[in-house]
Amino acid sequence: MSIVDFEKLTDNEPERIPVVPSAPMANGDSIPTAFDPKQLRAGRLQRLRAMMAEQGYAAVVLFDPYNQRYATGSRNMFGYFLRNSTRYIYVPLDGPVILFEYPGSAHVSTWLETIDESRTSKVVWSAVNQRDNLSSDPFGIEIAELIEEHGRGNRKIGLDRCALNLARSLEAQGLEVFDCMQDTLHCRRIKTPEEVACLAQSMAGSEAAVAEVEAAIKPGVTENELFAIMYGDVIRQGGEFIETRLLSSGPRTNPWFNEASDRVIRPGELVALDTDTIGCHGYYSDFSRTFHVGPGKPSAYQKHLYRMAYDQVHHNMGILKPGMSYREIAEQAWKIPERFLDRRYPSIIHGVGMHGETPLVAHHMDFDRFSKDGILEPGMVVSVESYIGEVGAADGVKLEEEVLVTETGIEKLSRYPFDEALLDQEV
Repeated sequence: MSIVDFEKLTDNEPERIPVVPSAPMANGDSIPTAFDPKQLRAGRLQRLRAMMAEQGYAAVVLFDPYNQRYATGSRNMFGYFLRNSTRYIYVPLDGPVILFEYPGSAHVSTWLETIDESRTSKVVWSAVNQRDNLSSDPFGIEIAELIEEHGRGNRKIGLDRCALNLARSLEAQGLEVFDCMQDTLHCRRIKTPEEVACLAQSMAGSEAAVAEVEAAIKPGVTENELFAIMYGDVIRQGGEFIETRLLSSGPRTNPWFNEASDRVIRPGELVALDTDTIGCHGYYSDFSRTFHVGPGKPSAYQKHLYRMAYDQVHHNMGILKPGMSYREIAEQAWKIPERFLDRRYPSIIHGVGMHGETPLVAHHMDFDRFSKDGILEPGMVVSVESYIGEVGAADGVKLEEEVLVTETGIEKLSRYPFDEALLDQEV
């Protein structure tokens, strides 16, 4: 696919993205790999406002950095604002989108066509508990004035995340305050074609990073060294950060969820990793692989574990189709042998977008505890999970694939090869 144009950008704009039609690739691949960033932002905001109309919101106030980016494309000091609800965006059903920004940093976002106005946040210092009582009333009064101006008599407002005193300040102004986080996540479950292109680009970057890790696996290297290689290459590829440190080796592969350490890797062991990467354009890539450390060949037991994990992922990918209920997925999923049940992965599939998202489909025995039923729909992107390990054993295997749900089935977004030595069934 050739580049046909570049979006005209101002000096403040952070990146240049080729603008190409969202159409099938010339080689028959239906997943686009480039996109128009303005169309990306417009499509997401349109979906958000459609949700607001359906749920009866006059406006939503977004504190969550992921939701802020989804609604506007605006990003500022992302890690800081993950823990500090001191930046917020007012999105009315009708009317201007207003960014309430940290002092002195509005220029980072005001070039965006999705931001109609910028004001200084009223709750800049609330994270350190010095001004909560002083900031909440001005916050509530200002938002209530905006609702009065744009709400056409509707006083229902959604908050995705905020302190209790801020919600109370809105209620004191006569507004009906609701938690809109689940509504927002439900809205985000269906990806636009431009989002799929972002996910494909993010995946390509993560795959390149995993290739660097695989090439560096050898006796004597530490888990931390391998993780540093992966993280560095993610940044070099235009990614942003890795949510977890899930890279482990040898006996630390069982049970799962041990994070990278200074352990030195030895011959004959397994190295397992999960990418969990917020990649380029702020989109998640989430696949897992397990590798054998040479020299020498894997043991028969290691191959057995790997084949089960491989079969689990591929069986569960094979049953996915649009219109299927989440409970049906749980019931038809690959049956985990009894001795491996205790250490099963918590989910069969989970949604992927700007991070791990809805839905989460748990195993049939856990479904009512962890999952809510729903329907698999075209445009969803999900990761298909497997972990195989048993209590008392030294090794565990983690595999995972990321797929797009299409009108007829699925298409893989993750294409990293599996370890041929571990798939070889010859002993």
